[in-house]
Amino acid sequence: MDFFEIVKTIESIQHPAIATSLTNLGILQDVDIEGDTVKATFVWPFANIPIKEQIINSVKAPLNAKGLKLEYNERIMNEDEKQRFLELEKKYWRGGPAACGM
Repeated sequence: MDFFEIVKTIESIQHPAIATSLTNLGILQDVDIEGDTVKATFVWPFANIPIKEQIINSVKAPLNAKGLKLEYNERIMNEDEKQRFLELEKKYWRGGPAACGM
């Protein structure tokens, strides 16, 4: 599998509740590929995200299916990253603005 196919796979993975990719939301950053290992950083808008494992597994599963491993670090978004995330969340929320109380 070539680099561009791996990147295309990663960039196609969407958030389960927000209709856009994890990379667009800023949740999945610093992606690097070393042999059969994909290294990345998950950047969370808040601590204690209830669907964190679901999101990590949504990245891990398609990579594993292609014979790749995922190694990752985690951190919390800074204020600028969080504001951008919240704007995109509002824009792409799958249930529309009413679903998230806006």
